[in-house]
Amino acid sequence: MAEITQRFRPLDTARDEGGICCDSAVCYGVSCYHRFPERRTHAEGRDKRDVTKQRKRREQQHTFLHLVPVSSQSYNGHDSTVVSWAVGQSRGQGLQLSADTVTVEAEGTYFIYSQVLYKDTTWVMGHVITKRLKGAETKLMKCLKSMPSNVSQPLNTCYTAGIYFLESGSTLQLSVPRKSAELILTAHTTFMGLFNI
Repeated sequence: MAEITQRFRPLDTARDEGGICCDSAVCYGVSCYHRFPERRTHAEGRDKRDVTKQRKRREQQHTFLHLVPVSSQSYNGHDSTVVSWAVGQSRGQGLQLSADTVTVEAEGTYFIYSQVLYKDTTWVMGHVITKRLKGAETKLMKCLKSMPSNVSQPLNTCYTAGIYFLESGSTLQLSVPRKSAELILTAHTTFMGLFNI
């Protein structure tokens, strides 16, 4: 009986390894880790795994990529102009850039945004964000803007954004459906980006 009393006595006088008293009204030997070392070891292992999973999840959730323009290439056969990018800012490994294409490594829901500044005499200008996956092509977003006609150097921006689920392995590309489109390729006027939400 003395052994049972010793093991399960109120813990107001018992201290754990960190020197902290348990509340005797709440904590008896049955539920405190310092009474059962095997429970403490199991819980600490679980806590370490949980922290690792949370860190990975947090990194994936905060993956982002902001792109700035480097150049544009006209494709006469497709009647389009494609912008090549450089990384302006990024975090995580879930998104990879290769010239004019972004590859999604970590699937998830992403906020995608883009803006292009046009300097063109064509009456309407715009751009398209295209997703490609396993041979299938989907136009995710389109942006169209009328160009001013009563000025010697017409300028206009077109901004668009949206939320989409992107599968691992899918690629994104921004193109202007017009060959030899005149674009202003500076970081604060023409850009593209996406981040995991």
